[in-house]
Parts: sequence; structure tokens; C-alpha cells
Amino acid sequence: MRWSRWRGLPVGVFLLLLCCTSVGYTQEDVDLNDYYRFPFSLGVAYQNLSPFGDYGTDFNSYFDLSAIFKIPLRRVPVLQPFLQAGMIRFIAPERDDQDKWSHTHWYITPGLGYANRFSKNFEIGLELSGGVSEAIFPNLDPTEPRGSLNLLGSAAVKISLDPSYNMNIDISPGVKYLHSLSPLERFNGFVYSIGFSANYRFGEDPDAPQAIIRSIKISELQFPPLFAAMQSYYSKNPFGRVTITNVEQFPIFDLVVSFFQAGFMDTPTKLATIPRLESGESRIVDISASFSEEIFTTVGIVPLTGEIIAEYNSRNRPAKQSFSISYDLYDKTALTWDDDQKVGAFITSADSALRNYTSFVRQAAKDYVLDSFSESLQVAMQIFYGLKEIGCIYQIDPTSPFTQVQENPMLVDSINLPRNTLKNLTGDCDDLTVLYCALLETVGIESAYITVPGHIYAAFNTKVPSRSYQKVHPEKNMTLNINGELWVPVEITMIGTHDFLSAWRKGIEQFMVLESTPEKRVITFTAQAQDLYRPVGLRETDLGLQYGNQKQIVAFFKDAMDRLVDQILDNYTQLAQEANSKEGFNRLGIVCAQYRRYAQAQKAFNTALSLDRNYLSPQINLGNVFFMKQEYQNALRVYHEAEQILASGGQTDSSLYLAVLLNISRAYYELENYGKASEYFQMVAEQDPALVEEYAYLRSAKEGERAADVSSSAMIIFAGEEDL
Repeated sequence: MRWSRWRGLPVGVFLLLLCCTSVGYTQEDVDLNDYYRFPFSLGVAYQNLSPFGDYGTDFNSYFDLSAIFKIPLRRVPVLQPFLQAGMIRFIAPERDDQDKWSHTHWYITPGLGYANRFSKNFEIGLELSGGVSEAIFPNLDPTEPRGSLNLLGSAAVKISLDPSYNMNIDISPGVKYLHSLSPLERFNGFVYSIGFSANYRFGEDPDAPQAIIRSIKISELQFPPLFAAMQSYYSKNPFGRVTITNVEQFPIFDLVVSFFQAGFMDTPTKLATIPRLESGESRIVDISASFSEEIFTTVGIVPLTGEIIAEYNSRNRPAKQSFSISYDLYDKTALTWDDDQKVGAFITSADSALRNYTSFVRQAAKDYVLDSFSESLQVAMQIFYGLKEIGCIYQIDPTSPFTQVQENPMLVDSINLPRNTLKNLTGDCDDLTVLYCALLETVGIESAYITVPGHIYAAFNTKVPSRSYQKVHPEKNMTLNINGELWVPVEITMIGTHDFLSAWRKGIEQFMVLESTPEKRVITFTAQAQDLYRPVGLRETDLGLQYGNQKQIVAFFKDAMDRLVDQILDNYTQLAQEANSKEGFNRLGIVCAQYRRYAQAQKAFNTALSLDRNYLSPQINLGNVFFMKQEYQNALRVYHEAEQILASGGQTDSSLYLAVLLNISRAYYELENYGKASEYFQMVAEQDPALVEEYAYLRSAKEGERAADVSSSAMIIFAGEEDL
């Protein structure tokens, strides 16, 4: 086939199509490319081919048959990337050995098209593509088919008729270029083509009757500013409402109302499903939204336009209406103080930067932690002094002081995220409270925050039972009894200027001053607040933070602990002296030993023995002091003496006897006499299996094998400890 056979065909076909259709849409202000934009299309194409060069063979037929998948760009619908796959057939006559050159190109080519819709029914454009083909020659080699890999490029002009929104017919004159990557270069060169294609475009015709149904009207829209920090709250709780009214003279059915915000939601949030809405009937619909994590990337106040979407059936035809709503979105540092629980969203304990910092602080002081004292309290002190060491201080917010925003619950305030406060080293009361609570939560300490008129500060759970308050502080009113456990309030704004004990006392004073008006003080537990307001999302980055001098942190911590322990022991000493009883001095000795005041412990136990030489508890406890000082031989001597006294007195089934045997096992273990350790352990296990569960490592101890992380002082059982 040669060009002369059908060189007038493209123009003729185009004129024929032009005569068979109306001019169509001429509205000047409408972008037809956007108005009739479709999501994607599928089509088939047929092309007649005519080579420019001479292949040395007269082929009976050249043609191209393919399938086309096309996706217009959402924002620029005139640009339409596509993928085309198909075959090109070269058919030679079956004579004079010519049919050996018959072959088929199987190809796939991505490309980009440009299509401009200048009227409702016509488009004109250009397509460029390039890809690869595999040419198969079935008759070239008598033994097996031969293949040849080729590069394939094409360019074509598109003249299109659109009989309807969904149907498209193209005529496309153009050229192709084939280039073999094998030695078979016989068919290299340009090929002229003219083709036809039919495409089905998916989507809804904007001119269809159902597309212009307007049965719904919205009114009384209540849509306040939104806050990124409240993302989780908005997904479950309404923040606005809208009135939906059926303005038709007949009912509509299966009404589904949704809200969508482009850029910040993956899918619309369904608001309501109404099976039937009568003519003139109105319904109030609450608005909620499942925002994506992208909401946390905003900065400052961002004006947005969202959509209320109504989908329904009207006279058995599907309909869809969208209503634009404008509002402001505040970034993740903003909130209003109408609900104190909102603060929970800013306590970001999962932040790795905070975890790294608390790990550094705890590592610094780990060798000075008292096993028998509240670990939560000690870690809280370490974190307080860690912040002091790096220079973190209180600074009032000059733009929105807490007093002002608390008095006006709808005034927008901002809270710095903990990582930013930690980096800036300054913050007002809410910034520092959020930082301190977040740092506590990173190490598993249950935190809370207390709001009083004009102020907010932190609190935490010591995990000490309320009956044992004297082991935390000698003054009972220095702690808060919450659900049977002792909580400590901390006036965190005193960081950098005062010590922890002063901040503790100030916190309790601020709480107790409102004893007569308890409604003015509110304790909000972080865990409960975060059930409603999950922590904001973060894009974590290294803060480049200088963690401070570990020795200075330890010095601050040790000084505060020494003063607190002194107060506790002074109280126990006073009680023992006032009672002047052997039990009182034994209790004093136990607390002294547990707090590593060994000299005071020995003095107290000896005082108890001086009141009753036959009182066995302080004698056993003196052995415990030797054990804690790692004088294991002296400890064994005392334990064995107690063992003999109890055995000779017929008390081998007493809990005191079992405790002595267990301590003997522990001492032998520390001396690496694992046989004796196992022997005494077995004696205890036979009488009281439950007692030895946490000491199971003693049963199977072998030479060269020691249990990891066994604290010798924590494992010791004191005689009379149950009285504390």
C-alpha cells in the first residue's frame, strides 16, 4: 500500500464527521477540558501503515492493532499520559520465498498526549510515545522462529469526535520510527500511519439529567475554626452542624451526607445516612472529620475550603451535590481552654528525642538510686535536675499569658510541643508542664496536670500505697492520696531557680490553699485525656541538644535525696524515741538500711537488742546490714545463729525461719557457693513454693553462671518489715 491510495482520506473522514454532528457547547466562560474531564479511558486503535523506504519486498499488508489506557492529569486535563500496547503486522505474499519476511512486532509504549476540546463534540491534539517492540519472524529460520528487539517511537495528530461524554472516536495521521537493536536492520526507518480509534471514557456526564439535580439545600451552618492538635477528637466528636433541607415537591431517598477536605483527608467522612427525607423536611447533621496526618504539617493559621457532600436518589435517579464551606485551621501548637483535657494532645511521650534525653539523665544517676525508695519519685527528681542543668527556665508568654487565656476559654492560646520547649529551654507554665509530663511518660511514670485559677502545673504517681506515706515524706499532707496511691505535685515553673523539694512543697501548697473551694482545682490524668485527645503527630528530627554535665545532675540529685532521706529518717527516729520500744527501733533500723544509712541502721538494731536481748528480728537484720555491705561471711554467721535459735525453739515452720533460710541461700550465692545456695533454697521451696518464685535463679545456679541484674539489697528480707 502506498500513500497515493488514501492521501485524501484524513480530510474526507474529518469533513464527514463534521457534517454528522452538531457544533455543541459554546459557553465562553467554561473550560471545556475541565468541564468534560474524565478519570480514565480504555480504547482500541487500528492503523494502516505505509513505509517511506523500500524494504526489498512487496508486502500485501501493513497494519497496527492496539489497546490504549489513558489518564488525564487532574489539574491539567489537556495533558493525558497513556500506555499503548499492541502489534504491528507485516504480511508478505506467499511466493518466491517472500513470506519469510512476514513478521509481527509486539510492543508497549508509554506516551503523553495533548488534547484540546474546542467545542462540546470536537477535540484536536498531538500524541508522542516511545517504547520497545519484539519482532517475531516465524518463517525466517526453518528450525525455529527468530526475534529482534527494536526501539519504537511515534508521533501523531489527533482529530477527535465526541458523540457523547463517554464515547470518543479519533482519526490520527502520524509517523512511526522503527530501529532494530539486532543486526537485522532491513526494516529500520520511518513509517507513515493513519488510524482510527474508539475510546470509552469512564465517569459521569456533567450534562446528564441526574448531574444537575438540586434537591438539597443547606442552611444554619455552624463551622468554627479547627485545631490540628484535636485531630483525633474530631474523628469521633462533632465540632459543627448543618441543616439539610429537601426543597423538592417529592421525597428523596438514601441520602448520605459526608464531609471532605482536599489535601488533609484520604476519603470523605460519612456524617449521616437518611433513608427518606420528605418534601420540605429538614434534618440537623453533626459534622465530624477523619483528618489525615497531613494536618500536622500546617504552620500558623491556614484558610481552607472544604465540602459538604450530599448523595441521594431523586425519582430513581442518583444525584450528588457539593457545598463549599470556608474555615480556618490552626496548627498543632494552638488550642482553646474550654476543656483542660486538650492538653493531653501535646504530651508527646513517643517522641524519640525525649526518650533519648530521659535515658541520658537516668544513666547518669543509675548508681545512686535507692532500690527501696519510690523509683518514680527518684526519676522525677533526676529529670527535674537534668532540665535545671541544661538551663531550662520559666518565661511568661508575653502574647497570651495563661491567666488571660484561662479566663476566656474561647481565646486561642498556643502550647509549645515538648521537643521545642526542650530545644528553646524556655516556656511558660503550660509549656513546662507539658514538657515535664511528657518526659515522665517516656519512662512509664503516670503523670497528670493540675489547673488552678490562672495556673497549670504537673503531678505524678509515686506508686507508693497511701498507708506508707512516711516512706515518701514524713508529712502526710505533702502527697495527694489518689485511688490509694500517693501522687506528688511539682511547681515546674520553679525549675532553674529552686530545688525539687521546694517545687514539690509549692505544688502542694497551691493545691491545699483551695481546700475550701475544691471546684477551683482540677486534676487531669494524662492517660485519660489522651483517650479523648491523642498526641499530635510529629516528624521527628534530631534536636542537636546538649544534654548537660552528668556529674552535675548526679550532684543535684544526691543532695536532694540526702535531704529528703534525712527528713524521713528524722521522723522515724523521733517516733522510735518517743515509743522507746524494741519494735520502733527495729523499724527505724530497717528504713535506715533500706536507704543505705548502714551506721544508723546498726545503731538502731543494737538499741532494739539492748531493750530485749532475746528479740531475734534486729539480730537477723544486723545480718542483713552485713549482707548489704557485701560482708557475706559476717552475714552468714549471724544468719546461722538465728537459724539455730529458731530451730531449737521449734519454729522451723515459721515465716521468720523461712526468711532466714532464704537469706542464707542468698549469701551463699554471693560467695559463689552454688551448692549450698541451692540446698537452702530447696528447703524453703519444700515448705512454701509461693515464697520462692522470684528467687528461682537460686535453684539452678551453677559454677560460672550467675543471674543477670539481681540487686542484692532488693532481694533481702527484713525481719519485721511487715510492720512498716
